[in-house]
Amino acid sequence: MEEVGIVKSIEGVIAKVLVERQSACDKCNEGTCHVSDGGALIEALNIAKAKEGQKVKVVFKPYTYLKGTILVYGLPALALIIGAVLGKEFLPWFFSGVDPNLLSAAGGFGLFILTFIAARQFSLRMEKKTEYKPVVEEILE
Repeated sequence: MEEVGIVKSIEGVIAKVLVERQSACDKCNEGTCHVSDGGALIEALNIAKAKEGQKVKVVFKPYTYLKGTILVYGLPALALIIGAVLGKEFLPWFFSGVDPNLLSAAGGFGLFILTFIAARQFSLRMEKKTEYKPVVEEILE
């Protein structure tokens, strides 16, 4: 995934780049961008050594995007299914007299919420690592 934008500021090896806001920005929760009406402000590694005001190409690493998608959507969905099955099979042993379908729903949503919280905490920790940030690949002007 590539975006073209203008460098707004430089902080060490990180460049803050203003890119045009995309429709995918509304659904994104990766945390690397700060979306406003004027566009999205992306924090990216400045390997091209761009300066303020220059037009640059920002590249998002595909494996990072895929990992983030699986982490945020895939694992909680899988946890919902596994929690529902485990809830229906094992929770009636501890809660006799309660409808197994209700225990299935409780197990599914319980494991879903726990996995979602864990995934969010993990993504916040990964967000701080530079190898997961987008990269300013080249200066266009």
